[in-house]
Amino acid sequence: MGRGGLTNQQWAKLERLLPKGIKSGRPPTWSKRQLIDGIRWRTRTGAPWRDVPARYGPWQTVSGLFRRWQRDGTWQQILTQLPAQADAKGLITWEVSVDSTIARVHQHAAGARKGGTGSAKNRAESTTSPPIMGSGAPGAGCKLHLAVEGGQRPLSIVVTAGQRGDSPQFGAVLGGIRVPRLGPGRPRTRPSRVLADKADSARANRALLRCRGIRATIPERTTRPLTGRPEAGWAAGRRGSMRRSPSCGMRWSAGATGSSGIGRWRLARTSSPSATGPP
Repeated sequence: MGRGGLTNQQWAKLERLLPKGIKSGRPPTWSKRQLIDGIRWRTRTGAPWRDVPARYGPWQTVSGLFRRWQRDGTWQQILTQLPAQADAKGLITWEVSVDSTIARVHQHAAGARKGGTGSAKNRAESTTSPPIMGSGAPGAGCKLHLAVEGGQRPLSIVVTAGQRGDSPQFGAVLGGIRVPRLGPGRPRTRPSRVLADKADSARANRALLRCRGIRATIPERTTRPLTGRPEAGWAAGRRGSMRRSPSCGMRWSAGATGSSGIGRWRLARTSSPSATGPP
């Protein structure tokens, strides 16, 4: 292995998750390990496919494997099974951190068409997905909203335009956490604690965490102190009853409920007589 290549231990875990296709004819010249190392090199450096070193194989073969597995869902299957195996061994710390970062496009892409010029058949993703290349104060680019566990392993990611805010995507990022179990049982979707910064300190986000029974470590904004809010007394007095009773329901809205158009968590009161207080 070279610098940055897969170790023998990493390859042993990854090899079990790869598709077991059997092809007739001559054996392949380049092993799957070499090609995957070439994909990882290109992803890590951001270089063009033509600049992939020859020790990983022809760049056409490396690029073809990446795109073929991207279309048939092999990469997504690997990314789903790896967290499941880690959770079964107790390697996932369910104290989730939520934050975002902006990835700006190259300066030469400033005049590119927003709709793109590639044909639909050559695109790996659906043509109905919302645009993620934004413009505005942060500049042209996209924003990555990420949720990671205590060991810095990603659990959920939402990609939006660069000018979208963090708070409207908070529920969507948490809703994307889904770690299946190796045995019977539902996938695990609820962390024990969520850590975030002031950008996610909205009242709707705190109410969502409270309804799901998730502890939060989120600082309050200095422009909106905790004292003096009209609902502060109600929230302090009703917090225990909201945990005990099912009066605080929630549903997922996939429509364009926020400025992002991706969807966000909504809180809805049920017909329970204990559901008092502000909506």
